[in-house]
Amino acid sequence: MNRYLPLILGGVLLNALAQLFLKQGMRNIRPFSFVLKNLLSVGLEVALNFYILLGMVCYAFSIIVWLMVLSRVDVSYAYPLLSIGYIITALAGQFFLGESLGLERWIGIFVICLGVYLITRSG
Repeated sequence: MNRYLPLILGGVLLNALAQLFLKQGMRNIRPFSFVLKNLLSVGLEVALNFYILLGMVCYAFSIIVWLMVLSRVDVSYAYPLLSIGYIITALAGQFFLGESLGLERWIGIFVICLGVYLITRSG
């Protein structure tokens, strides 16, 4: 199963990129409420935002890659590896979006890394 790790990581990376692009897109759009009067104006703003569109494309490709993964690997092995996306997005959020990671988040990232290590050893 470890031979499919690059494929799994590719899907995870695409998913993480999607999150980062979506966040960047929403930074360009003002905070809004989910009310009927915002449906058209905010909906158009979201639908026409380059970063949001790019994020959706990354999501689409990540789904295709994930289907390839599921056709080759046990879901009990592959699915927990999606948690690598938490690590990637947290670190990228800090470096590219200027978000701060406190001690508790770093501890959480360490625990996730430990879990991923244990899962890949079992493969």
